[in-house]
Amino acid sequence: LHVTFIDKEGAEHSFEVSAGDNLMDIAQAEDLEMEGACGGSCACSTCHIIVEDPEKYDAMPEPSDDENDMLDLAFGLTETSRLGCQVKMSKEIDGVKIRLPSMTRNLQAADFKGAKKS
Repeated sequence: LHVTFIDKEGAEHSFEVSAGDNLMDIAQAEDLEMEGACGGSCACSTCHIIVEDPEKYDAMPEPSDDENDMLDLAFGLTETSRLGCQVKMSKEIDGVKIRLPSMTRNLQAADFKGAKKS
């Protein structure tokens, strides 16, 4: 299986990966700029990615409600945005191109729990 990441500068980085690897872990293992502040527990939006090919996006399992809630906090949200920690490589998305957004916003679910109303 192959995945290509397009970094903030527009450079492409292609990697051979295994089925079941998630995109956040791949990006971090390859020293690409992806934070993943919550450690992949779907509790922040810092691993926000943009799937370049709508057909590959459609081949991915639907995002969960939790993922959609976190995506709502992501900077530069698009129609094909996902959280890298929630997308696992499979033969259906072999060859997928992933754009890393120019910025991420580190808002975590914990930032909203019990926040005092002023």
